[in-house]
Amino acid sequence: MKPFIFNRIPQSTRGEMLIVAMLISAIIAISLGTLMNLSITSLRLADRTFYSNAAMNLVEMGVEEAMWSFQDDITSGSGWVAWDTSTGTVAKVQYGTFGFSGGVTGVTKVYVTDYTGLSLTPVIISRALITLPTGAPIEKWIEITLLRRSKFELGIVAKGSITFSGTNASVDSWESDPGNDGIGIVPYSGSVATDSGSIGSISVSSTISVNNADIWGTAATGAASAAAIGVGPNGVIGPYGTAAGTKDAGSVSTDFTANLVTVTSPTGGTVISAIGTTTALGSGTYRIPSVTLAGSDSLAITGNVIIVITAASGTTGISLTGNANITLASGATLKIYAESNLSFSGKGVINPNTQPSSVQIWGTSTNATPQTIALSGNGSLSAITYAPNGNVSINGNGEVYGSVIANEVNVTGNANFHYDKTLRYLNTGDPYGITKWRELTSAADRAAYSALMNS
Repeated sequence: MKPFIFNRIPQSTRGEMLIVAMLISAIIAISLGTLMNLSITSLRLADRTFYSNAAMNLVEMGVEEAMWSFQDDITSGSGWVAWDTSTGTVAKVQYGTFGFSGGVTGVTKVYVTDYTGLSLTPVIISRALITLPTGAPIEKWIEITLLRRSKFELGIVAKGSITFSGTNASVDSWESDPGNDGIGIVPYSGSVATDSGSIGSISVSSTISVNNADIWGTAATGAASAAAIGVGPNGVIGPYGTAAGTKDAGSVSTDFTANLVTVTSPTGGTVISAIGTTTALGSGTYRIPSVTLAGSDSLAITGNVIIVITAASGTTGISLTGNANITLASGATLKIYAESNLSFSGKGVINPNTQPSSVQIWGTSTNATPQTIALSGNGSLSAITYAPNGNVSINGNGEVYGSVIANEVNVTGNANFHYDKTLRYLNTGDPYGITKWRELTSAADRAAYSALMNS
């Protein structure tokens, strides 16, 4: 047996192997270090993504608090109690500091440009700031533009059908207060008339029968097909210049919807047993069983008057016949609340004020049988009517200015209906709607509000 001979590795070769081993160890160390850095970076990015979502939740919470304050102020008058309203018409508030795990904190600051609601389009700016133990803070900014909603955003709206039976009836529009500031009130005339008259029926089974009327504007229905909107050989739906017998394709629509909530009468007031043949009412709230005027009887409204008709549903609450009338003094206003039937004929309501909103008729009936509201005569009526459970008829050859919201609407004769577009902004106690939403991501976008947020 041969003896085992151990061959020693040459020294130069051992050195090469050592270098290789060291290189491999270095590569492993670098790889491990890179992997650890990548893991740490990924963890930090995951944390920032998580807290970025948390910041968005905080900033949206600020918007919701401001929206709630607007709505609560409408219903209770105390929506801004927790806010700083010491500077003009602006309101601001801070929520937090909120504590998260790992020493992370967050705050939300909210700024409202016009909490009083005097502006048509108040703006909400909400800013959320989350501070992390390491790294830059996370910020989210949102700017929300609101618009006050109104029950009178269209000229004529019905839950059910809208029917025009006259041969020359028409619907158009104008704007009595272009600046919505009570300055420079514009009366209706042909020179300011526009083709923004708008009518709509809500029910999926409802119909709009224009027949031979001229609807200078739009018509919408809740039905699935535009076939529910009918136009006769001499009728029109569309902008000025639309040919007779035509409904302009861009002026009719389907799937129209609106929420017509019932309203209630105010409580309290001075009780009056009856209205005499000639009576004047100054500013105040009056509770009256019914108003019956005939012949040359007249009821003068000399201030800001609210009349609550207490007659029961199905009975007659107001009856004006012959030359009888309710006449407003210049600058006076009248609101009528009733669940009973109302009939304004003869001279009806004489309103010298340019804006229809100075006379308001509110139908409060919840009876299964709709109340009836008749507006008739050959004169003019400037008023708004809201009766979601009332059937409204407009008869005669006069001029009607304002807006009508009802269960059903029937227009007979040759009455001309003029929708006042200013009514889109009338404060009727409805919630604000969001018309514009944008996230402020750049320094330039945020600069306009930075000083306000830091004050």
